[in-house]
Amino acid sequence: MLKDADTIVLPRLRQAAVGAEDPWGEGHGDAGSAGRRGAPGSTAVGGHRSPVAAWLVPALLMAALSASGAGVPGLGGDELATWRTTAASWRETWSTLRAGDLPAAPYHLLARAWAEALGASDLALRAPSMLAMTAAAALVGVLGARLFTPRVGLLAGVLLALLPASSRYAQEAQPYALAVLAAVLATLSLARAVDRPTLWRCAAYGASVLALGLCHVHGLLLLAGHGWAVLAFRRAVAGRWLAAACLGVLPVVALARLGGLPGPPAARVPDLAALAAAPRELFGVAALGAVLFGLALFSLPLRSAAAVLTAWAVVPPLALLLLAQVAPVWLPQGLLFTLPAWATLGGVALARARPGWSVAVLAAIALVGAPAQVALREPDGHQQATRQLAAIVERGMRPGDGVVYGPADTADGRAGRDLLARYLPAARRPADVLARDAGGPRPAAERADVGDCLRDTRRLWVVRLGERADPLHGMAGDKERVLRTAYRVAQVWRPTGLTLALLVDRGAGG
Repeated sequence: MLKDADTIVLPRLRQAAVGAEDPWGEGHGDAGSAGRRGAPGSTAVGGHRSPVAAWLVPALLMAALSASGAGVPGLGGDELATWRTTAASWRETWSTLRAGDLPAAPYHLLARAWAEALGASDLALRAPSMLAMTAAAALVGVLGARLFTPRVGLLAGVLLALLPASSRYAQEAQPYALAVLAAVLATLSLARAVDRPTLWRCAAYGASVLALGLCHVHGLLLLAGHGWAVLAFRRAVAGRWLAAACLGVLPVVALARLGGLPGPPAARVPDLAALAAAPRELFGVAALGAVLFGLALFSLPLRSAAAVLTAWAVVPPLALLLLAQVAPVWLPQGLLFTLPAWATLGGVALARARPGWSVAVLAAIALVGAPAQVALREPDGHQQATRQLAAIVERGMRPGDGVVYGPADTADGRAGRDLLARYLPAARRPADVLARDAGGPRPAAERADVGDCLRDTRRLWVVRLGERADPLHGMAGDKERVLRTAYRVAQVWRPTGLTLALLVDRGAGG
């Protein structure tokens, strides 16, 4: 079942002579391997599929899975923040980002420009992520073919495409898919730079590191894996690697210092429950994490090419776990950029087996992930049934109804406002009775005189994030006290990830 050990890690795809070295400085080439590989551009290489198939098949598969049902789920809370920037003017967008989440500004400005050109439908907002994940699957095929063989590249790209997490974040209007693409570009650029560290190749690596950090600052943890691989196998170019990496990192560090860390709230020290949930967050299905880990074990003879992938997969999570002991940075989806490494290690293992076994394993992975693939394409597939909540309000609203949200300066308040503004026209949604600027599209501040604001409102809708037993618990300021005193809860709905309540004045009949 296992092939000769010389086929585990082969020289890079670009070679013209016997005994060519791999990109990490270990010579694994021989006459047999060179003869089996064939010349670049050949239509068949050693009985494997052509190099074109190594990237084209994963790209087509990932594109098909990304597009399938991409417009069905409503925008989740984090995606609504992306939409918020596209619905504002350029000046408002920049002012909002500068005052808040500055490290997320590059992605939100990209989304703003994209919406200006192609519209801001749910599908259009997700299109950049779909394209990025498709390109990432293709480049994983290229990377696997360069470091190993075209067959490894093909299997690795297909593995990445089959993971439910790849589809999940390909259909998310957030920067995670772009970070995956940037991580693959950075590793491919590193392979070229350590092969021949010219100025332009080092500059290309630095630019890819910059792109990775601008997509998501957690992606810079990849440098810990890259640094280990360079020091272990190509120490002679360590200085140039460090210089290129620093040029990419410094602008991101400056943004982070000015605006803090981007993204949803992160945990400080993850407990056992959070750690146990991490594989599901990262792979889409926890069992698939175990499968990929098992496959990776078969690729662990620490030849240099396999070692850099292992460092890419393992070192960033360990580094993040250590950082989480001193700062609130634990965010499992922030590690999504390690998926290509796991997929490529899995491709290395499958390439050592007979083709029939490889196909069987891929089919099993697709079967295990199928329920998650179906679930993420449901209307509540992004863990928040936002469209359903808006539909309930639209059906039940009466003239004169008002609406209140959670604390205005938290995701609870912002996402609630954005949800109704996104899915209900102004004429068919309740009045935002506490908004300080009633004419604004999404007011960020609320009036303090809650009782006076609600005096003439007989029916009140309450929109909260999370499925809450008590829809009024944790309301900011005087809101909870006034609502409990003046109103009674007539009905509560809990669509996935959300809570909606209808309150009626205690002196009214219904």
